[in-house]
Order: sequence, then structure tokens, then C-alpha cells
Amino acid sequence: MTLALLPEILLLGLIVLIFCLVVAKPGKDVAGTWLPVGCLAVLAAAGASLGQSALLFGGTYQVDPLSQFMKMAVALGLFIAVTNSRGQATLKDEVRADYSMLLCLSAWGLMLLASAVELMTIYISLEISSYALYALIPLRAGDKRAAEAGIKYVLFGAAATAVSLYGFAYITASQHTTFLAELTTKQWDFATNPGALVGLIMFMAGFMYKLALFPFHFWCPDVYQGTSNETAAYAATLPKLGAVVILVRLASLLVPGQPGMTILAVLGAVSMTFGNLSALVQDDVKRMLGYSSIAHAGYVTIGLVAGTAEGLASASFYALVYILMNLTCFWVVCHLSKDGRNMRYADLDGLHQRSPVFAFVLAVAAFSLVGLPPTAGFMGKLFLLTAAWGRGYDWLVIIAALNTAISIYFYLSLVRHAYTHDPSSASETKNSGLALGTLFAAVLLALGILPGPVYELAAQAGKSLLP
Repeated sequence: MTLALLPEILLLGLIVLIFCLVVAKPGKDVAGTWLPVGCLAVLAAAGASLGQSALLFGGTYQVDPLSQFMKMAVALGLFIAVTNSRGQATLKDEVRADYSMLLCLSAWGLMLLASAVELMTIYISLEISSYALYALIPLRAGDKRAAEAGIKYVLFGAAATAVSLYGFAYITASQHTTFLAELTTKQWDFATNPGALVGLIMFMAGFMYKLALFPFHFWCPDVYQGTSNETAAYAATLPKLGAVVILVRLASLLVPGQPGMTILAVLGAVSMTFGNLSALVQDDVKRMLGYSSIAHAGYVTIGLVAGTAEGLASASFYALVYILMNLTCFWVVCHLSKDGRNMRYADLDGLHQRSPVFAFVLAVAAFSLVGLPPTAGFMGKLFLLTAAWGRGYDWLVIIAALNTAISIYFYLSLVRHAYTHDPSSASETKNSGLALGTLFAAVLLALGILPGPVYELAAQAGKSLLP
């Protein structure tokens, strides 16, 4: 049992330690340089617990292949986010330790979310991860847009939470249980139990909000643009893992072809189309990535509606790949940005002359976001499209392929500016972060060439939910 809960216990220990140090030395950066090492320890613990299985706390908390796979992904993303935040130019020194503690607290909530298998436990875990983000979003000194971003994130989050709670009430009233294991034996269609299906869709709304799936996407571009680069990197990636793990569990309740699955497929198609078309006209890199995340939320639904273990595995694998390629792109943005300001495409002009390494890392991340070989993004989309083809949603696969073609323009615009434009005379480039950036690019290429070992972990997670 201890090994099964080791990632959560270690991360909670880090949170308590930072809290005690902040109380003892207020206004000091007590996290210092040791926190990334602590996050690496949590990552190692998550890897060590991969084979564990247990049902704990009255059946509300389950350790299984899906939960441990997602915890490992959360721990990896937290390490990158914490390391990235150490050089944050728009963060006051007196709140750096609080910022690190809130990052860890949000990630801890996501780890709890990965193992939650009871609806109220799922809701509480979601709120733990969300409340920390509500405080993180506005932390950008000297920029009023951060306050606006924080207000929008809280208001849209409150609305999505209210819808989820209404859905929770419908499910409880119609199915008389809140445990996912028992809900799998219930009917989920309009003909036999319309209230239950309406409740399930409403409950999923809170996680569609985190995933930025249409029509719960309105907050996304504004929040990414308003908050700091480092906070946007976290908000754009890890919360989506928590959303995916719950949507994967809830999608296993539905049968392909039923109205619930069809609604999810339609939302996915609209989300990827709206996100890609809106990204075409953006000039701010972070705002473009915001609309990009809306499109990628649509891609994830392809695996969810497939209704097979392979589909759920491909959704889980793509979620991991997405956070890696998005964090890699944000890594470059954060290290190139002067004084933490938002970057535009023109700021990337001539990057291959100023910093060939960062230009290469950015190119790998952009190619992966498009889904070009030999990157991890290509394999992720290949797994998704293959899993859904022939399952009654061929039209969704075709729409996804067309949207991938559309996305080529704005993703490769990053590469075009970096490699074909002359640098501005005022352009400067920081030299920090080159080693880790290169490592992230290498991982994206490695997962594109040899995805088998990681996909097998995701496949085990999918088979644990569906035979």
C-alpha cells in the first residue's frame, strides 16, 4: 500500500515542507534549487509504483495502470514546470516560494484525480487542483492583463463547476450510486434513462472546461495571453492530463453509437475546427497556442469515442505526448522572452542565427504539434486515427485529418520565422535552458521513432478499463 501511494505521499511531503519554510521565513525563496530535485524524486516514485494495484479508502481511490501512468506524466510535467519557473522575470521574489508551493499543490490534486473512482472524490480532487491555479494565474507583476485572466479563469471555472454539480445530482438521483465500478453496470441512453445521460454529460462539462473543449473553451486564449509565460506553460498542459484521465474513465461507461458518444464526437469535431481556424489569424504566440489547445482537445476525443481499449490507450498516450510537445514549445518561449513579455512571431525572426539550438528545439516541437514524422505527435495522431477508424466515426477521422492539414500553416510559421527571416538588430537571446530544451526535443524524437514501450503502458491502462 505504501508503494502504491508513494508519489502522492512524497509530493504532499514537499508541499508541507515548503509551507513550513514559508511560515518560518516569509518573503524568502525557501524552495531554492532543491525543489526540482524533489520533483525528480516524485517522478522516480511514480515510475516505481507503475505495477501496483489497490482499491483504497472505501472503494473511492483506485491504484491501477491508468492512474499510475498519469501520475508519472504529472510528475514529469511538474518537474519541467518547476524548473521553468526558476527564471521567471515577472514574479516578485517574495512570492516565489508560494508560487512553487501552489504549483505542487495543483499537481497533487491532479494525482488524486488520477486515482479517484467515485464522483464526489473526483469533484474534490478537481477543486484541489483548480484552487491553486486560481491563485497562480494572476501572479504576473506589472501587467493588468494577468488580473483579467485570473478573473476569467475563476468565473468560467465556477460556471463549469456548477454545471458539473448539477450533473452529479442527476446521476445520483437516477442511478442511486456514485461509484464508477457500479455505474458501469447501469444504462446510459435516452431511451431507458435520459436523466442519467444528461447528468453524465453535465458532469463531464467540468473536465471539458479543463481540457478547453468547445464550447467550454472561451477562457483559454485570454488566460494564456494574460498570465505569465511560465504559468501559461503549466495551465496549458498538466490540468489537461487530469481532465483526460477522468474523461477516459467516464467514456468507458458509454457505448459507441449512443447519443452520449455522438455528442462528444460532434463537440470534438467542432473544437478542432474552431481551434485551428482561429489560430490561423493570431500573431501572439501564446494566444496561438491557446487556440491550438482547443484543437488538440478535439483530437483527444477521437480516442474517447472509439469505445475500445486501444482508443482509450491512444487518448492517454496522446495526452502525454501533448504535454511534452507543448511544454517544449513553451520552454523556448520562456527562455527567449525578454523580461517575461509575450512573444510574437516577429520576435522569432532569425532565431537560427542567434541560437541554433533553440531554433532546432522549436522546430521539433512545431513538427510534433502538426503531427509530422518522425516526431511523437505523428505517432500520437496515428494511434488516435487508427483506433477510431471503422468504429462508426470515420467522419470524425476525416475531419481530424483535414484539420491537421490546416494546422500546418500556423505551426510551421514558427519555423518559417526562425529559419527564413533576418534577425532584428535589437534581438537578444538568453543562453540558459539549452541543455534541457535539447533533451525535450530528443524525447519527442525518441517517442516518434520508438513509441512502443510508452504506448504499451498506455495500452495496459486502456485494457484495465475495457477488455
